[in-house]
Amino acid sequence: MNTIPSIFNQRQVNVTVLGGKEKIPEVKIRMGVILLNRSGSHYRMQVIENLVRIGFESIVSIEKNPDNYNIAEFSHSFPFVKFIVPLEEVTDGECINIGMSETESDFVLVLRDSLNLSSEIINPRVADMIIEDNAFCTVPRLLKQGNVSFPIVFSPYVRKSRFEVNSSSTVTEGIPTLFPFDNIAVYNRKKFIQLGGYDYTIKNRYYQNLDFSMRAWLWGEKITVSTVFNLYYLNDPPVEDASPSLDSSRFYLKNLLPHFINDHGAIKRSGFFVFLPRSSCGFFEALRQFSEARQWVWKNRYRFKIDAAFLLENWGIIK
Repeated sequence: MNTIPSIFNQRQVNVTVLGGKEKIPEVKIRMGVILLNRSGSHYRMQVIENLVRIGFESIVSIEKNPDNYNIAEFSHSFPFVKFIVPLEEVTDGECINIGMSETESDFVLVLRDSLNLSSEIINPRVADMIIEDNAFCTVPRLLKQGNVSFPIVFSPYVRKSRFEVNSSSTVTEGIPTLFPFDNIAVYNRKKFIQLGGYDYTIKNRYYQNLDFSMRAWLWGEKITVSTVFNLYYLNDPPVEDASPSLDSSRFYLKNLLPHFINDHGAIKRSGFFVFLPRSSCGFFEALRQFSEARQWVWKNRYRFKIDAAFLLENWGIIK
């Protein structure tokens, strides 16, 4: 497994970048957009036109599959939109990292082409409220077709000494959530970069999202839901894979094993014997992973403000 990244965008991905050399004609919203494209939608031009009409100050469109549409033609039609195509296999988190490095907007809304993006997504008043709050991450209320609710609020808890995540579809303004569903949210770009972005060595999208979001909580940031900001899926939302794996082990090492001691985070040597039976690998590989995570936590020790035990005990009341 690759070394845990210690800085933002530590892995440099080869990409093709087209467009983005002109300013958006009329900026109405002080936010940028990162659009993650998974399918070759026939409505792509309509979506881009709508994002421009809404007036976002920057638009970055990331296309995993260059065969989905003619990127050169799109970049000619929309010279103020930056189109990016990774030239190697990348995770969703890496795509967002790339998008954050390709925009200068202070706040960035991450969207997916699986959402209904043909109508008004956010208005200037709501955008200004989110910006003035200056939070790390604000999650919209996500709905299925027909205004049908589904679980988008996630809470940590312990069951039989094991970390679990509870989900709920009950949403109130400002309610905390452990992570943004499907990565969809408004992010404070400066804080995003300071947190190091998504860990590219975690390939599973659920654990990659959970790892980054848990790190944000442990390092003193908050993630909340806004009920005045709604987005709708065109089809059923994705189903996440939360089954145990090497990725869940890395999440455990980086987020659940560290203790907050006096003024810093640390993993005790004795933590290895707690990790070993959960590692799903041999003794020496488990020791290598443990040692690497211990070094990473020590390098970032003063970034920790709390540990997982404190977060679990005080969930919902942390200021």
